[in-house]
Amino acid sequence: MDEDSDMPLLCHRCGCDLTPGEGNFYVVRIEALADPTPPRYDEDEFARWTAEEIDAEINSLLDEMKHLSEQEMMDQVYRRLTIHLCGRCYRRWIENPAGG
Repeated sequence: MDEDSDMPLLCHRCGCDLTPGEGNFYVVRIEALADPTPPRYDEDEFARWTAEEIDAEINSLLDEMKHLSEQEMMDQVYRRLTIHLCGRCYRRWIENPAGG
């Protein structure tokens, strides 16, 4: 948050004005990581693959990613964002952050 900025600070849920220094909002930092567990595979089946089958699988995966930007690929692995919530929105959000 840049205190010298001319941009207004707004609640990310309701859009109300937030005023730094008045204690009327919360800064929420969210970090999301893709499952870090190594993929599971059947070692016996994998051992039977030929070099051509392995190459084909790798090329298939690369083809699937061709239409994605570098940022889109990165967002599938790691994402961090910061939001600002007014007191009322924070109290509602913190009780049910998944919104379900």
